[in-house]
Amino acid sequence: MAPTSGVEQRSIDYVPRSERHGTPSSQFTLWFGANMQITAVVDGALAVVFGAHALWAIVGLFIGNLAGGAVMALHSAQGPKLGLPQMISSRAQFGVFGAALPLVLVILMYLGFAATGTVLSGQAINKILHVDATWVGIVIFGLLTFVVAAFGYRWIHRLGRIATVIGILGWAWITFRIFAEYNGADLLAHPTFGFVPFLLAVSLGAGWQLTFGPYVADYSRYLPEETPAGRTFNATLWGSVLGSMWSMALGALIASIPKSGFLGNQVGFVGTLAGGGAIAIVLYFVIVVGKLTVNTLNAYGGSMTMLTTVTGFSKQAVVKPAMRMAFVFIFLALSVIVALAASADFLTNFRNFVLLLLMVFTPWSAINLIDFYLVSKEKVDIPALYDPNGRYGKFNVPALATYVIGIVVQIPFLAQTMYTGPFTDALGGADISWIIGLIVPGVIYYFWGRATNRAPEQTILPADAEIADAEAVGER
Repeated sequence: MAPTSGVEQRSIDYVPRSERHGTPSSQFTLWFGANMQITAVVDGALAVVFGAHALWAIVGLFIGNLAGGAVMALHSAQGPKLGLPQMISSRAQFGVFGAALPLVLVILMYLGFAATGTVLSGQAINKILHVDATWVGIVIFGLLTFVVAAFGYRWIHRLGRIATVIGILGWAWITFRIFAEYNGADLLAHPTFGFVPFLLAVSLGAGWQLTFGPYVADYSRYLPEETPAGRTFNATLWGSVLGSMWSMALGALIASIPKSGFLGNQVGFVGTLAGGGAIAIVLYFVIVVGKLTVNTLNAYGGSMTMLTTVTGFSKQAVVKPAMRMAFVFIFLALSVIVALAASADFLTNFRNFVLLLLMVFTPWSAINLIDFYLVSKEKVDIPALYDPNGRYGKFNVPALATYVIGIVVQIPFLAQTMYTGPFTDALGGADISWIIGLIVPGVIYYFWGRATNRAPEQTILPADAEIADAEAVGER
């Protein structure tokens, strides 16, 4: 099956070597473009709202992005090696049925991100079209997302390249305006250091990157298997970190502008900051493209996660393109309905709930990475990932138990709007739960996983993939 520029044919199944294509540079542009968006600007602004000076907020955000980005990029490096969507490969750790436990939470989180992002993008589209009806922009944005996500992998990467160029131009203008109109150098002057707000900035940066973990390999799985892991890692890491840091640094500076009012009118303020008039329309377009890129990732990754959950019980190893597109539509329809029905208070509360869900992803990442790199030594029985009676079974108790422990140990260290842990006060209000959520389950699973290791001696490929690859070699 030769790669085409039309609708993607693959979904949850293994991508044979004969269909692999592309270079790691595609990972850089995808993740750079996906992070050049207004929600990342808001994330950076929150660091200042929480009490950090702009300069120290930027430093803390960079440290957090780098730490979380390294974890995320390690997941990306799995893509070329396995040729599988990220959450399908997690069946090797949790079991074919057991993988559904974190999957349900993943779907809920990406649905929340998609809904809140759709509201912001809908506002930008309405300003471009000069219409007041809220539903117009929301529905248009949902349809745009569906088109790209439904066509799949190649279109998503093309959008990433477009978003990179447009984002650079748009953010360069905003950066110029901040320094020219608001004396950005003064906003960075006289930095005062506070440990707690600095640590909160680190957590904001790390949490931002960690949320990409459950689907990052979806976008590297078509790369040739011989692609050096280091190149995939670095392209993903620096694309994501540099894109997010530019956005977050702008957010920190904007939030430092006296009486900016940015958080109360995010889209409108960017238009005003840009200079109003035609240039504001251009910046609204930049906002839409940036959000479209990341929303497409949410929709594509969310639909893949839904398919992984359903096919785990139906025992399907292959899903037709029409079914994948149907799941994309279902996911986006739900996000649009939430966006249309939500009040401002609901969206705020829902976003806080989504942020609370971050605690479920750090132990998942720890278990997945420890197993793949240190326990299984990058060797996977791919056919067994689709067979509940195979090597990995229905449930893997050590992984599931470690996962639950990894969630529970974070609770005392949480510092979220919806819940604050008892140890948080002793830390001055700083949230270090993500650090606990990586280290504790990582250490536990390293020893428990090695004692119960079920990995094959060599990676086992699907029989039809081996035949297809042999035929491709013969043709050459």
